[in-house]
Amino acid sequence: MNDTVAVRGLNLVKHRHPVKEKVLVVDEDASVRESLRRVLEDAGYQVALAGNSQEAVEQFDSRPVDLLLLDIGLPVKNGWDTFERITRAAPVLPIIITTRQSNQHDLAVAAGVGTLMEKPPDVTELLKTMQDLLAEPIEARLRRVCSDVVSTRPVPPQTPRIWHRH
Repeated sequence: MNDTVAVRGLNLVKHRHPVKEKVLVVDEDASVRESLRRVLEDAGYQVALAGNSQEAVEQFDSRPVDLLLLDIGLPVKNGWDTFERITRAAPVLPIIITTRQSNQHDLAVAAGVGTLMEKPPDVTELLKTMQDLLAEPIEARLRRVCSDVVSTRPVPPQTPRIWHRH
């Protein structure tokens, strides 16, 4: 039997025996990483943090990850390099790309990214998006990653900075 728990105004499913999904948060800004860690742990996730591409790949290689939250504006090797390295090993891993950079939508859609969010992401929308991506059937992920047809869900007016691919 499942209950719900309210986290920052969002009702999330609370399992009787909590299954803690592992989220890897990759962002060059330590304060952003720490803020996201607190929010995600409050929502019941296990969180690993990385501040650059090398740390991200090391974290990914050392432990299973259920979802990747990746800033593409990383120093040295950018986030797209990290995305490519990780998706080579785990092509259907749910990934949320965050960015302050404009004109990344087309590249994100072409790469099969689950969601692209402009920084700073709205916490409620981030938690809902994570829940949706983690619940997405593997077949839907495969279609998104392998599809020649590119489509995006319409963006609700109150969240004009978020694009979901389906």
